[in-house]
Amino acid sequence: MQVLVTGATGNVGRHVTAGLVEAGVRVRALTRDPARAKLPGAEVVQGDLTKPETVPFDGVDRMFLFPEPSTANEVVERAKRAGVQRIVVLSSGAVTGGFDTTFHPPVEQAVEQSGLEWTHVRPGEFMANKLFLWGASIRAERVVRDANPDAAWFPVHEQDVADVALKALLEDGHHGKAYDINGPEMISLREQVKAIGDALGEEVRFEEVSPAEAREIYLKLGGFAAEAADFLLGFTDYDGNPADPDQAADFDPSQLGPLPTAESVTGNPPRTFAQWARDRVDDFR
Repeated sequence: MQVLVTGATGNVGRHVTAGLVEAGVRVRALTRDPARAKLPGAEVVQGDLTKPETVPFDGVDRMFLFPEPSTANEVVERAKRAGVQRIVVLSSGAVTGGFDTTFHPPVEQAVEQSGLEWTHVRPGEFMANKLFLWGASIRAERVVRDANPDAAWFPVHEQDVADVALKALLEDGHHGKAYDINGPEMISLREQVKAIGDALGEEVRFEEVSPAEAREIYLKLGGFAAEAADFLLGFTDYDGNPADPDQAADFDPSQLGPLPTAESVTGNPPRTFAQWARDRVDDFR
């Protein structure tokens, strides 16, 4: 068996690649920059999902598909013609909630309509987002400046998401299923900052700022923080339509009750934010 992992250097793709290598499976890891990949045991190849002709499917039996809606139909069609039999999609819990109608759904639909075996993995908010939002200020000043310190959610460890994807790639019985994956606990931003401080063994202060001020901080950071600033702070909805930050702050996620975790698929207890902070502590030093 050979598995193609797209988005192989991403937060989830890196763990999927490592898990497949550990399982003794041949892995072809797709990345735009092989020189920086650092994926031991995998065949690292250069390619870009936005350029489907660069994706090498020869000899591939199964694929972990990173979401790229603009070319999903063409990528999936090329995979089918090449003999790929099973595709596991990295999707989003926002699809289940009806918030995402334009980004992940086209990828899911392309795979479902292919006639191949498929599974959708739909994580909620990633714990790793906090590294991109808070990492720089924690490293430099041991401080987090953000809005709504008591806002809470059920963030998920990226390894939990990868573990579900690995089950779907390697085992039978997951065809036609969509798995929502969240963290085990509702935890506020203030509590998340404390967990990072506990992992560091140092105090990390939380300085509350307005949503507008937080937006400026995110934009200056660039990358994921800048790209997601308006959505994360409630200025837009998932599809980019204008929204009211005050309404986002008023939402009480405790009304949702416990959310699905990786345990329903893997049988293992989901990882907590405190564990994630310990796992990633060197990134905050």
